[in-house]
Amino acid sequence: MNLGTPISGKKTMLEIVPYKTNWPSEFHQIASILRQGLGASAVRIDHIGSTSVPGMAAKDIIDIQITVSALDPRVLSAMLALGYSQPQGIWRDHRPARADGPETEWEKWYFNPPPGQRRTNTHVRIQGRANQRYALLFRDYLRSHAATAEAYAELKRRLAQHLADPQMYPDVKDPAVDLIYLAAQEWAAATHWQPGQSDA
Repeated sequence: MNLGTPISGKKTMLEIVPYKTNWPSEFHQIASILRQGLGASAVRIDHIGSTSVPGMAAKDIIDIQITVSALDPRVLSAMLALGYSQPQGIWRDHRPARADGPETEWEKWYFNPPPGQRRTNTHVRIQGRANQRYALLFRDYLRSHAATAEAYAELKRRLAQHLADPQMYPDVKDPAVDLIYLAAQEWAAATHWQPGQSDA
């Protein structure tokens, strides 16, 4: 599942940086603006991805998940009014091997940040869908398993250093993410995991 960098036609160098303690506060600043703009349309707004895992190295791009009840035109209008934009061609997430359910379980909207805002990847997903749960479970599993988080960070560092084509980064990383997610699902079943309170 591509929780981060979208595919585009432009090649850019990837850099994995040590954890920054200001990532959570930067998320909350952006999330408060989203909350004001979206109001009740946003069921929850969460900090996801590697920057949401304390101590974990990551790309310096904050991943945000906005959970909605439907991909409603009102949500789109509100995001556009806040200055966000939708790149072409990003309408769904990577589907893990042997994932059950219809393709609609992996649909989403993706937004680039407004001009002048720090770099973010903002994903809008429907409450209860497989991809919405995936992002929260993946985050919580890494927060609870420091050794797995460090191994995943090392994988990302090596991919960033050695991939000849940076655009292949999500394609190579996704199978490794799925391996972690399989373990996370077992952990969720054993611990009766449920998504906690929304971050914003």
